[in-house]
Amino acid sequence: MNYDDWPEDTMEVRRAAIRKTIRPVYYEELKTLGEKRFPVATDPWCIRFNEFLQTHKNSKFHHAEIPGVAEIIYCRESEKGVWFLPGSGMGIIQPKGLKVLAEIVDALIKVLVDT
Repeated sequence: MNYDDWPEDTMEVRRAAIRKTIRPVYYEELKTLGEKRFPVATDPWCIRFNEFLQTHKNSKFHHAEIPGVAEIIYCRESEKGVWFLPGSGMGIIQPKGLKVLAEIVDALIKVLVDT
């Protein structure tokens, strides 16, 4: 999922889906999510997912879904994120996608702080 190659109208639809579904998520919840999405511990996608979590174990995460497309795990502190298609694969979110996620998470945090 290379956000850098998506047409702008596709990006806007995906931004809207992320805005609707993004929420803070804790490490333990992500571990459980990973076990459900990648049930075979030796599956390369399971290994990559768990490596991502371990690398950022003490960070704050956000989870979003683009219905019918992908799930996203984003770590604002490290400016890293992964996407995965349950049962199909996984990848690293590219710079344009990270910028979109940072803007959405920053706006979410601002709303929470202002309330």
